[in-house]
Amino acid sequence: MKKSLLIIASAILSISAFGQGLENIIVEKYYISDANDATVNDVGGVLPIGSVTYRVYVDMLPDYKMQAVYGVPAPNFHELRIATTTLFFNNEDRGAISPTYTKIQAKNNTVMLDSWISVGAACAGNFGVLKSDDDGLLTNTNNDGVLQNNNSAAGIPLTQQDGMVTGTPQTVTSLGIDAQLAMFDNINDGTNGPVFSTSDGSWAALSGATGANPSTNMVLIGQFTTDGVFSFELNIQLGTPSGGIERYVSSNPTGVEIEFPALMYTSDVPNSIKYQTESTQIFSVYPNPANELISIETAEMGNSLKRYSIYNMRGQVVSVRTSTGFNSQNIEQFDIRELPKGVYIVELIADGKRSTQKFTKN
Repeated sequence: MKKSLLIIASAILSISAFGQGLENIIVEKYYISDANDATVNDVGGVLPIGSVTYRVYVDMLPDYKMQAVYGVPAPNFHELRIATTTLFFNNEDRGAISPTYTKIQAKNNTVMLDSWISVGAACAGNFGVLKSDDDGLLTNTNNDGVLQNNNSAAGIPLTQQDGMVTGTPQTVTSLGIDAQLAMFDNINDGTNGPVFSTSDGSWAALSGATGANPSTNMVLIGQFTTDGVFSFELNIQLGTPSGGIERYVSSNPTGVEIEFPALMYTSDVPNSIKYQTESTQIFSVYPNPANELISIETAEMGNSLKRYSIYNMRGQVVSVRTSTGFNSQNIEQFDIRELPKGVYIVELIADGKRSTQKFTKN
């Protein structure tokens, strides 16, 4: 199949920051499930409609190696955290904490959407690459007639390029996180989330992992499927071409650590099947930045039910309010004095529409 030349910008978030060997952390929207994908739920487990499958890549300069994703305890505390506001989806047929299934097995039900950690692999004998970097050859055709959705928010459809190329990626070595990793095993029993966290463990490539393409050198470190707000805080250790190491942290660096803000990420509040996304903003938040109070001002919507939610950058709900009307100025106020400093997302759902805005607490 000829490689598609179309890259949908909304499908890939690439965040740059100054560093040494680490260039970017790339979050790819790999797939968005639809009602058709629910037709095999009795085989692979219940996949909520509208679930998004995210792939996370470490983008390095040539000849650097991805050695570990880690958390460390006090006094140099750095949390390794992967979270959702709901649960992670795990395929119950071939699902595992790392992608050890074959590419042939990946053709079955929803195996390709399993949640897992990695140091390069997307399945046995195959590197995971951005769909836009896939050559379009040997694309998997699903045996069960699912994974056909071509939602433009997920970029190139899996039916055209599946983000898998033949190779010999390394296997994952986990250190001190076996209990936490259990949430990514082949279960959907309520223990599959919402938070993976460690401050004293890691997953690693013992020989150091490099990308399928040495010139771009991007290593897939995880795939996560959820219908909730997805977020992470990562810390990365790289091996340098000269045999040294570089440690990158999401915040509060000490010593030789390099702060790399792109190691902290949260997705926008995901669309629900019940709501349509409002492409134009239906409300405003001010002042922004704010210290004590924020005002949310919206266009006139009558007396319909309105739900406000404020999320922090970990995807956690910090405030919720439901209203059946506005005051004469169509304004609601929130007291944010108790919130820590940082960036937050306000979500408003009203009249079957959903809109979001960001604000900063100083």
